[in-house]
Amino acid sequence: MAGTLYLVATPIGNLGDLSPRGADTLAQVDFIAAEDTRVTVKLLNHLGLKKPMVSYHRHSGQGRSDELVARLLGGEDCALVTDAGTPAISDPGEELVAQCAQQGIPVVAIPGACAFVNALAVSGLPTGRFTFEGFLPMNKKNRRAHLESLQGEARTMLFHEAPHKLLATLKDLAETFGPDRRVALCRELTKLHEEVLRTTLGQAVVHYTENPPKGEFVLVVEGAAPQQEEPPTLEEGLALVNRLRGEGWSTRDAVKEAASRCGLPRKALYDLAVANQPAP
Repeated sequence: MAGTLYLVATPIGNLGDLSPRGADTLAQVDFIAAEDTRVTVKLLNHLGLKKPMVSYHRHSGQGRSDELVARLLGGEDCALVTDAGTPAISDPGEELVAQCAQQGIPVVAIPGACAFVNALAVSGLPTGRFTFEGFLPMNKKNRRAHLESLQGEARTMLFHEAPHKLLATLKDLAETFGPDRRVALCRELTKLHEEVLRTTLGQAVVHYTENPPKGEFVLVVEGAAPQQEEPPTLEEGLALVNRLRGEGWSTRDAVKEAASRCGLPRKALYDLAVANQPAP
């Protein structure tokens, strides 16, 4: 019988954020697949645990994925952890999960810290609908092309960014979305120097030009304003009147209905309909 892959969310800064269930899972599994074993051993030491670990990260290659799948198929339970946050979200763990799904290996998520969810919650921007974009492409041309594809995006947008690339990214965001677009810059969430700066893209460029950024950031960017639809014209209202008349409606009733549906002045539409009365 196959083992289970547990996706254990780890703290993004404050070790107290690891859930009791997460700690129990780390204690019970046969081994841990970690993004960086040197980081994970600090968490295990905090918990008083010693566990066999293997590294699993974006450079591990297909061979390591196949090795983990083979061990899971052999009946071992594995906890997948990243350095911080939820595995398989903007993370190579998604590939391992996909392989397990194909092989029928059970995958269980152990909820916990997720930087972009926390950033969204404290941003002060709309949270009902959002899109998580992760890290933008490093290549400037590809980054700009990706941002341009989001110009009409009405949902709140979330991006991860490193401090050494923050200013360049903010300049690209301001040029693409406009300097007045609102943004919340969430830095070092749950850590000692946690900070949330709610401002505009243009003001953020000025701020971080004068104050070199430090720490990891989640950017929460306001979505585009909904486009206002043009109201129907009298000619379009007349087309609806004619269709309704073709269905047997009287001119008066057709005009009343069309004016209501289209938000048009009834008298103007009635005069136009009479002037364009079909020949008997």
